[in-house]
Amino acid sequence: MAGAGWRTFSALSTLTAAQVQTYLQDQAVQVYATSGARSSALGTSVSAGMVSFLTGTESLDVYTHGTWVGLNYSTISNATATTYTVTANDGNTTINFSNASAQTVTVPDILDIGERVDVIRDGAGTVILAAGTGVSTWAGAGTAGTAVTFKINTQYGGASVMKVAANSYRVIGSIIP
Repeated sequence: MAGAGWRTFSALSTLTAAQVQTYLQDQAVQVYATSGARSSALGTSVSAGMVSFLTGTESLDVYTHGTWVGLNYSTISNATATTYTVTANDGNTTINFSNASAQTVTVPDILDIGERVDVIRDGAGTVILAAGTGVSTWAGAGTAGTAVTFKINTQYGGASVMKVAANSYRVIGSIIP
């Protein structure tokens, strides 16, 4: 059982199956290609404190409060196109938008609960954040609705889009509806 604490083993002592399960397997970092592969392998056999590394997104996650939560450092990518759709690989990253023209960022329901995408507006063009496919709750700046868009209101401002529950996202930061 994860969370059983630390155990010191003596040389030549016999380990029981329960000890191997409790102190080695349940408390080791498990490696999977994607969150889908992890879910497929583990099913409902998860418990608080389990740790996994996803090679596809290079993310380190811990299972807590009934969900996997990312522990990653944030990577930064740059985007100059006038339209950008967030992908699963963008979870827990920062995207720097630097176009002189307006840019629209669409966020479909592809993040895991607790993951977020940070958006920085470095360019002169307005950055608009919009809900995408599968998002049923989209809220921020005192307003809500999947048809609502949010604008990062100043150059060098920023916002975070976080998945807070199934199909539910919050937009926080330097934004206006």
